Amino acid sequence: MGILRTESEGSGVTVSEQAEDVTAAEAYDEVEQLNDLNRAVGRQVRLLRERAGLAQRDVGDRLGYGPDLVSALERGVRTPQREFLEAADELLDAGGLLKALVEDIERAKAKARVRHPAWFKDYARLERSAVEINDYSCHDIPGLFQTKHRIQALYEMRRPLLDEETIEQRVAARLARQEILTCWPPTMISTVIEESVLRRPLGGPEVHQEQLEQLIRLASLRSVELQVMPMNRTEHAGMGGAFILLTPKGKRQVGYTEAQDSAQLTTDAEEVRILAARYGSIRAQALTMQESVALIESMVGER
Repeated sequence: MGILRTESEGSGVTVSEQAEDVTAAEAYDEVEQLNDLNRAVGRQVRLLRERAGLAQRDVGDRLGYGPDLVSALERGVRTPQREFLEAADELLDAGGLLKALVEDIERAKAKARVRHPAWFKDYARLERSAVEINDYSCHDIPGLFQTKHRIQALYEMRRPLLDEETIEQRVAARLARQEILTCWPPTMISTVIEESVLRRPLGGPEVHQEQLEQLIRLASLRSVELQVMPMNRTEHAGMGGAFILLTPKGKRQVGYTEAQDSAQLTTDAEEVRILAARYGSIRAQALTMQESVALIESMVGER
């Protein structure tokens, strides 16, 4: 499958608020098993389609799906729905082969729904053991770099409103994640932040100034590489939105994205490769680390 979806906590990865009997390694292995199942189903669909002499667009047109979706299903990066498998079985004269996979797919989906919260609740442990984190932020300061007062302000401005106890728990959880900034051996962290984000005084002038000063301090760490994407760039590789590339210890790199109230974790090798290439282009287009710090320093004291 390569993709997991769950409820997002916003600005940074969701952190566990309840104990779960699932380790990050186990969750990762389970994702890989789901990947294998979806890739196997995708290969079956492709072989049957080719045997029938149909193009992906032909299948999509006859079943009411776009060619991009058919392509994604064949590559195993999307989970086929019951309706698609049953209709494709008839169209491709599969003799019940695809219909027989429906039960396996639905069991895997049900299991995934159980594990999604466990994966993200345990993500903090995975993050703490990561050897490298690359973060492109276009809406806010990365959660690992936020000050306590900024985190507090962000949760207080959430809509719908959060109760005080929830805010307190989430502030503490996000601050706990920041321990990786001072542990040894350090996690290598690089980030590119939009200049517009740095000029938006969320939480008020005092909170904003404190946040800028925090970024300057963090940029001096040997394990942190901080860059700013200036607003005057005429080309920008990151217009698709924010994302994180995380390399767990002993595991392959994964991609993470958030939008509104949903989050997506990608383990598919090709999808992650595309994100990594995109991140390289974003870094090349951004200011250098020295130029970035100089720009942030110039903002300190501005009102």
